[in-house]
Amino acid sequence: MPDRAYRGAAPAGPAPAGGLAAGASPAGPASTGGGDAPAAGGGDVPLAAGGEGTPLAGGGGGGQIDCTNVYKWFPGGIVLEDVSLSVQAGQFVCIVGPSGCGKTTLLRMIAGLAEVDHGQVAIGGTRVTGPDPRVAVVFQHFGLFPWKSVYRNVALPLHLARTERGEADRRVTEAIRTVGLAGHERKYPAQLSGGMKQRAGLARALATAPDVLLMDEPFAAVDAQVREVLQEDLLALRARLRQTIVFITHSIDEAITLGDRIIVMGTRPGRILRDVIVPIEQPRTIAQVRRHPAYAGLREEIWQQLRQSAADRAGEQ
Repeated sequence: MPDRAYRGAAPAGPAPAGGLAAGASPAGPASTGGGDAPAAGGGDVPLAAGGEGTPLAGGGGGGQIDCTNVYKWFPGGIVLEDVSLSVQAGQFVCIVGPSGCGKTTLLRMIAGLAEVDHGQVAIGGTRVTGPDPRVAVVFQHFGLFPWKSVYRNVALPLHLARTERGEADRRVTEAIRTVGLAGHERKYPAQLSGGMKQRAGLARALATAPDVLLMDEPFAAVDAQVREVLQEDLLALRARLRQTIVFITHSIDEAITLGDRIIVMGTRPGRILRDVIVPIEQPRTIAQVRRHPAYAGLREEIWQQLRQSAADRAGEQ
């Protein structure tokens, strides 16, 4: 059976998995219709402070992820081979590996956007057979609808789910405030910086109050300085919201900064090479991570594993 969604799709129709368009990228000028007048101004904004017990918090036993003996193949061959992975509820797991090792394919299977050819993926003890309202996905290219304001982009999954209007308004307002976009609700994507667009995409995911947040290289499309700001923001959000997070990245530094565990994958076919515990206490900041005595050795360990995998692959060509 073909995948239920595909990357690079234009934003149209109901959005899967927490209301996020699969790999859609913003395009075109901002619309002036729909009742939301664009506001002036721009630039990146800091994450909003917030108290404990936010209504956007997910977590709980429903966020446990279990992948058991998972295989995936395409016409060109096996993409994933015998992948078994368990992620405890509330844990932050980063996946690193070379291009083509099946990282995104695995994420899409957890989200219910791609079929498992053999084996099983379960969330909260329930087998994944399609998109699940407990799961939200944040892709690399924002997935914002250019003709909708920030507020309406964030509200979209709740509208599709027919959430009661008062509840939807409360969730959308809280999500926008949580990611630091309060005051920018009436702007359109064309008026936002790259960092603000990614914040809007994250707000849309958080508005659904998911137990599981899946993030596919979400900061790869922004510059290095904004990327570090977004990493700090995600660390702060993680401490407050307590969702289970699976985060795909090509950056070893980013994985060490964010993750409780780092899954190192090899390719041809995609498989798990190492499962590394990050021995740096939470909560943490980027500066604390860089100064930690375990940082340099951990980075070198992961790099050598990836380097050897790349060398083995080159030798096969």
